[in-house]
Amino acid sequence: MKDDALRYGSAGVDLEASNTAKLRIRRLVESTLTAGAVGPFGGFGGMFRVPSGLSKPVLVASADGVGTKVKAAIDANRHETVGRDLVNHCVNDILVQGALPLFFLDYVAFGKLDPAVVEAVVAGVAAGCRENGCALIGGETAEMPGLYTPPDYDLAGFIVGYVEEDRILGPSRVRPDDVLVGLGSAGLHTNGYSLARKIVTERLKLSSGDRFPGSEIGVGEVLLAEHRSYLASLKPVLDCVHAMAHITGGGLPGNVDRAIPASLDALIDGSSWEVPSVFKVLQKAGKVDTAEMYRTFNMGVGMVVICAPPDVETVLSAASLAEVPAWVVGSLKPGTGTVILS
Repeated sequence: MKDDALRYGSAGVDLEASNTAKLRIRRLVESTLTAGAVGPFGGFGGMFRVPSGLSKPVLVASADGVGTKVKAAIDANRHETVGRDLVNHCVNDILVQGALPLFFLDYVAFGKLDPAVVEAVVAGVAAGCRENGCALIGGETAEMPGLYTPPDYDLAGFIVGYVEEDRILGPSRVRPDDVLVGLGSAGLHTNGYSLARKIVTERLKLSSGDRFPGSEIGVGEVLLAEHRSYLASLKPVLDCVHAMAHITGGGLPGNVDRAIPASLDALIDGSSWEVPSVFKVLQKAGKVDTAEMYRTFNMGVGMVVICAPPDVETVLSAASLAEVPAWVVGSLKPGTGTVILS
């Protein structure tokens, strides 16, 4: 080879590292495969059988990421949790329409590919898929020098599920006397991390290994608390549910409004639960306005379920069996599709 001849490696792309990563994740992917999965690992496209025995199935798809929670994982050098967060987030996103997950695909992009980090991330994705009965049937690992600065990477996921057409949940099912039930979050989940990390590093001047104020655990552990999946809590009671809101970016005001018709307002009783300490610490240290907190963070409520009054106890009992805190968080009144926090 001539001295001035270029190779892919001289541009910063390591094909051997990519091959190593694929070999390391093969067993993880295969551990998630369900009866619907078709074909071996490594195909150009993932294949999945349409479930049989359904009358009018509708496929429900969603794509999302975990935002700058990835930076918290990098700071803590703990990469096995964000993949699980990603799956849980996507499962919740389709669950609000009554859909159950079928299969998942992931995408991880690096400035410099590290096979050990790839394996840890995909291990988390695989764990989330197994826990939610969702097959990991494909994905992509990309190395893009110049776009990401090592050790940074990005993570995205794509989910497909199904629901019978006459069982799709949403605002059209909501009735004026319905009740709002809140299901507790397990922390920040996957939203608000740009603000949370700014407060932690610039105002509190803490690093990942430091103890989080008011807690016996470290900053990294607090920030990397799981994004809870509500599938186990809600799958048994979907027939009792009219609509749901997954509380992600935009908080309660920016998500509950998507679950109610334009003719009703949602009244959220802020005194019905104790806001977890992590949010109180962040608000005080960052001097964040309360309204801004509720727009940015979930404030302890990860999912809101809207159901008829006679079904409230059924929903609460199902959550309790799944060891998820749940309580009546609000009600509806005639209005203009607004969420009112009180």
